Amino acid sequence: MHSNKILYMSYAGKNLRYLRKLKNLTQEEFANKLNIKRSLLGAYEEERAEPKLEVLEVVATEFKLSLDELLLKDFSQENSSENYLEHRRKLKSSVSSNGIIHFVPFKAAAGYLNGYADPDFLDELNTFTLPMLTSGEYRAFEIVGDSMMPTPSGSVIVGEKVERMEEVKNTNTYVLLSKHDGIVYKRLLRNIKPKNTLTLISDNPIYEPYNINTEDVLEVWKAVYILQKANTVQRWELNQLAGIVNNLQEQVSSLNKKLN
Repeated sequence: MHSNKILYMSYAGKNLRYLRKLKNLTQEEFANKLNIKRSLLGAYEEERAEPKLEVLEVVATEFKLSLDELLLKDFSQENSSENYLEHRRKLKSSVSSNGIIHFVPFKAAAGYLNGYADPDFLDELNTFTLPMLTSGEYRAFEIVGDSMMPTPSGSVIVGEKVERMEEVKNTNTYVLLSKHDGIVYKRLLRNIKPKNTLTLISDNPIYEPYNINTEDVLEVWKAVYILQKANTVQRWELNQLAGIVNNLQEQVSSLNKKLN
């Protein structure tokens, strides 16, 4: 019978220890993630036993590594003052201007509020590309709810990074990350009065516009593409569309009166 034990010298155990410490996990926490006993993880890390293939596959998936990298690269070794994963992350970042898009699913929205500027967090997000994008920094967000109907719940908004608030164009759609609201997809109005505020407007007229302070804004992404499943767009009747347009016009008119 053949054993699945690896029969050659590898860096797998040493790398498990490095990756665990990279994530600030205890042996107990990491072992639970790998669905093995803490004592077995300890044996792997101390290189008293060779990690089983099924364990390595879980680690490779978790950290988006190949098995070859996990087995043959020593992540703790420094090369030009950079360890392997830092070097790998820089390589990934260096091609971000070529259309690499990090995808933030709805289930990761809460974590994104804390990890949006954390390279470790971003490195764990899935990525994809769109051939039609020009150079720039892009991110994709899954939206849930009916506040921006007819854009259906579950759509993915691909946004281009807005570096300065002055670049925001009134009534265009943006994905906005703020300290109190997390991730929202809205139409934005930059206000002069009250100063340093944004008005967030939903396309669905049952939702009232509201204001937030620009100092609470962490990121703004200009919507450039909407990805959605086929046949999920809600069809509006002509009378409904007319009512929505009138409602939006009234809301904007009311806001302008308040600002003036």
